[in-house]
Amino acid sequence: MAQNQGPKTLLDSLGEEIIRILTPVSICMFLVVLLVSTLNSNSSTSVTSIATIAYAETSSDSSWDKFVGALLNSLAFVAVVTVVTFILVLLFYLRCTKFLKIYMGFSSFVVLGFMGGEIALIFIEKFSVPIDCITFSVVLFNFAAVGVLAVFMSKMAIFVTQGYLVLIGMFVAYWFTLLPEWTTWVLLVAMALYDLAAVLLPVGPLRLLVELAMSRDEDIPALVYEARPVTHHDSGSGENTVQRRVWRERGNVRQDLVDNLNLNGNVVSDANTSVGTVQSSHNDTRIARVEEGQVSERDAELSAPLIDHRMNSQDGMSAESLVLEGMGLGSSGAIKLGLGDFIFYSVLVGRAAMYDFMAVYACYLAIVAGLGITLMLLAFYQKALPALPVSIALGVLFYFLTRFLLEVFIVQCSLNLVMF
Repeated sequence: MAQNQGPKTLLDSLGEEIIRILTPVSICMFLVVLLVSTLNSNSSTSVTSIATIAYAETSSDSSWDKFVGALLNSLAFVAVVTVVTFILVLLFYLRCTKFLKIYMGFSSFVVLGFMGGEIALIFIEKFSVPIDCITFSVVLFNFAAVGVLAVFMSKMAIFVTQGYLVLIGMFVAYWFTLLPEWTTWVLLVAMALYDLAAVLLPVGPLRLLVELAMSRDEDIPALVYEARPVTHHDSGSGENTVQRRVWRERGNVRQDLVDNLNLNGNVVSDANTSVGTVQSSHNDTRIARVEEGQVSERDAELSAPLIDHRMNSQDGMSAESLVLEGMGLGSSGAIKLGLGDFIFYSVLVGRAAMYDFMAVYACYLAIVAGLGITLMLLAFYQKALPALPVSIALGVLFYFLTRFLLEVFIVQCSLNLVMF
């Protein structure tokens, strides 16, 4: 790969990663807004869940009572999430990985089968879709079963796995939008603060989980969206290209790269900077290990664009530690984003859609801006960072500014024919 083909600045290297992670987040938010607009029109339906365990909001309550009740609900929800996360860390520490995978698979099946089925029933009733119960049950079971296999079997096509992860996030986010309004907004802020503490504090459960997974060189047992690099591989027969993904063994990232670079006689002299300082000619072919087939080194280099240009300045750290450091970077160098981030981004936008589409646009732009800021911080600090705080803070701020300032201003301008 020619030297001038690589990214020259940090922003250039960030661009592709931002697009890869922004696309599924945008799709998930759009689908939630679509569901809310279609199914929740002129309705005040609310659900009873663990998020309303301490207080049930009613329209006759005062604003102060609603705020205090929403605060109690949020504290109870965060406490339950914290306890469950610590239990997950304990089980992972005791190497109960199979049990965790079974539990995650069962949870995914419940979300796809029951939550997705309930939404499908609402659509069938609303649009009078002619379908019998047997056909519906068979289709729903197959849909949920394939989803579990897609999420927890690495042999499945990457776009199928990513699609099902987006659907799981969409279903859960839609049900969160059915919570009472005050509880929803306070819960969003509480979860952003929890995410900040759980990732950055030394005893935070998410930080402990990430450090434990890194020390063992294992994947985190959780629903995580990974923007793995996807390349087009030509089989040489002139047929359509096949999409494949870079997937190296976590324990052999640096060794595999160096060994495969030796195939064509171009070996990087310094092992500590081998990933970030690769130079070659146009007709050089370097091979990286993949899950199926082979991809060229150009695509392997794209797998870690966030770290390749910063490794030269990290004199005291090895290439392997840089590749594996941080919750946001996967073993292939791609950014990983927890499905909970998808859910709460979509909850914010979905709740805004219940008020006005102007608020939806403002919240979406705020979330995208916050996500971009978080990705840039991830590129600079090379460590585990929470994805919720910046985006949720900007989203909530923009929602209330739009609702109480921007809307009033635009309405007055329209009424006085200043803006029409």
